[in-house]
Amino acid sequence: MNPEELLAKIAKCVERGKVNKTSPYPPDLKGEDGADELSAQALVEGIAADQVLGQGLVPGMQIVGVKFRENKVFVPEVLMAAKAMSAGMKHLKPYFQSGEVKRKGIFIIGTVMGDLHDIGKNLLGMIVEGAGWQVIDLGIDVPAAKFIAAIDENPGAYVGLSCLLTTTMLNMEKIVTEIKAIRPDTKVLIGGAPVTEDFRQKIGADWYSQDPQGAVDYLNKIA
Repeated sequence: MNPEELLAKIAKCVERGKVNKTSPYPPDLKGEDGADELSAQALVEGIAADQVLGQGLVPGMQIVGVKFRENKVFVPEVLMAAKAMSAGMKHLKPYFQSGEVKRKGIFIIGTVMGDLHDIGKNLLGMIVEGAGWQVIDLGIDVPAAKFIAAIDENPGAYVGLSCLLTTTMLNMEKIVTEIKAIRPDTKVLIGGAPVTEDFRQKIGADWYSQDPQGAVDYLNKIA
């Protein structure tokens, strides 16, 4: 197949969650090469690593992000797509390390102090990484000091705060306030079940989205 067809097939594997040839999912692609083999094949055939990323892996994950926003796919499909994306990405690691392929930017994420929920945060991380960003996941129950330390270690990074409980929204406000007091130019995105646009405006965050793809759209616009 020609380079365009191969890249399109990589994108389709990510979209469908086809990890590798031995993967039984999805059933209609059983026995066919997945994102793993096809990404390796593309590099062997001389397709540039940045093309494998930008025209193969990323478009597939972007489709998944849009479908997730539109409730056309659900968490299991996103997880399989992320797994396929990771299978292809492992072949690109040497190119990232050499500087031949560059990420769009750095996105620091974490669930705010007092909150131990991470499903939404993890989905956000998968979809943002799938859009070509480097994601630094600080985990759960993250205080302001840990976010600020990560910002200092990664100048120019963007920050995403997540919470699920209404009781931890106050902590989200405190963290935004502390980040803005020390690093006022840092763009802070917020999200989570109880969070709203009105709340974003109240606490001085830069962006709110009810779904991960909205965060990707914002990051791609301002990067």
